[in-house]
Amino acid sequence: METIKKSEDVTTVDVYTAKGLLTVGHRYLDVRTEEEFKKSHVENAANVPYMFSTPDGRVKNPDFLAQVAAVSNKEDHLVVGCNSGGRSLRACVDLLNAGYKNVNNMEGGYSAWVDKGFAGDKPEEELKTACKFRP
Repeated sequence: METIKKSEDVTTVDVYTAKGLLTVGHRYLDVRTEEEFKKSHVENAANVPYMFSTPDGRVKNPDFLAQVAAVSNKEDHLVVGCNSGGRSLRACVDLLNAGYKNVNNMEGGYSAWVDKGFAGDKPEEELKTACKFRP
């Protein structure tokens, strides 16, 4: 029986490495909420929210693994990102435990992607609202 994977078992890559992986065929799995994703996202990303915002706070998406299975298979090479790296790390643990073999957590999430200038030609103010609570 395989051991249960933990956050220490997740491979985390910086945004430069993530960008490089995407150019060689890895898929970007954005685990932010649909609202966050609609504001701005990595080109060609698949969006499967890991958590939902509710009046009582955020709750884990009970269908996360089934929804990921609908857009990718367990052999796909995935770069997983959220807003700053927390949700994507937890999502990677769940994916590893579900049998996905090739998952990488993008350090710093979409906020780091924007900070490095990879988010395209949208106005800077529009991009900032797509990221975590920033000034």
